Amino acid sequence: MNLDRLLQQCESAANVPPVEQWDPPLAGDMSLVIKADGQWLHEGRAFTRPALVRLLASLLRQDPEGVCLVTPVERWRVEVEDCPFVIIQAHQRGSDWYLVTQYDDELCLDADHPLSITSTPAGEAVPQVPVRQGLSARISRNVYYQLVEAATTREQEDGTIEIGIESAGQWHVLGHVGRHELTDSASGAE
Repeated sequence: MNLDRLLQQCESAANVPPVEQWDPPLAGDMSLVIKADGQWLHEGRAFTRPALVRLLASLLRQDPEGVCLVTPVERWRVEVEDCPFVIIQAHQRGSDWYLVTQYDDELCLDADHPLSITSTPAGEAVPQVPVRQGLSARISRNVYYQLVEAATTREQEDGTIEIGIESAGQWHVLGHVGRHELTDSASGAE
């Protein structure tokens, strides 16, 4: 894969290429790792060209073999420690919440892009959201706190309390707490 040539060809492209329409055979594994914090490494070294990482991120999709970097003629499997994207911004338009990845993908929290709580490789329960092509993004800590600040609660039948936000007519769960945790924190108990 000639990355410099690909970068030159796609430098002016503003949209994500139609990777879902491309069906080249799997060429093998590329020595590319997307770390849990969103950092990209090639052969153990960090990428130093942000434009190249942005281009490569636009060529990712989830295939049955794993996360793949896809062009019209090649498809390479890459290693992803957690999610390939990280949500770094959140803002509200009206009553809807919009999230932005580190590569400027913007999505509305809605039925097609719901929050879900899943475990990170470190075993932490953290929200993630689908972005595109079967790929998801983790919510960064700063964005998580911003959403929690705007959140409300709902009691479930089992007595647990869901913390979440409404967006696009959907309830999006940010986490769960037991009733005793709310009363303990409200009373100042430790």
